Amino acid sequence: MVRAIFPGTFDPIHYGHIDIARRASKLFDEVIIGVYNKSLKNMLFSPEERIAMAKKTFENEPNICVDGYNRLTVDFARQVNAKVIVRGLRVFSDFEYEFRMALANHRLAQDIEVVALITNEEHTFLSSTTVREIASLGGDISTMVPPHVAEALNSKFKEISDDRPNIHMTSLRD
Repeated sequence: MVRAIFPGTFDPIHYGHIDIARRASKLFDEVIIGVYNKSLKNMLFSPEERIAMAKKTFENEPNICVDGYNRLTVDFARQVNAKVIVRGLRVFSDFEYEFRMALANHRLAQDIEVVALITNEEHTFLSSTTVREIASLGGDISTMVPPHVAEALNSKFKEISDDRPNIHMTSLRD
């Protein structure tokens, strides 16, 4: 049995992530969505909220499960007996970052392979940052995230003020 992990912050999970996870689930016996909960980034959702959204997303997928972690990704992979780390590539700039991370992970754990899946064309523009910004401005995110994630985003932005300084956004206002 070959187990893989698909690590990320998933703040929030979107259709690009979901596509990569589902495609990976066709290649590996089990895929664990590893929700990283000790990020240096400022997160909109708590680890518990991100884990809950991911679990709901994959609740009917028998070989995809969700778990949180807060250590090195290779240590998490070893903890769950995964032999593969799955990553998604959207654009050329992702390749450089993922290439460096794969080399670092290989240095730390030569027994764990990194497999990169290229996103479907329809998801190349998607990032959690983009989804958060569009949602914060009241835009339609229904084609970017599942309904339960859209609802969570809309609820979250109703709770917080527009001037919250710790949410990193790109500028779609221009």
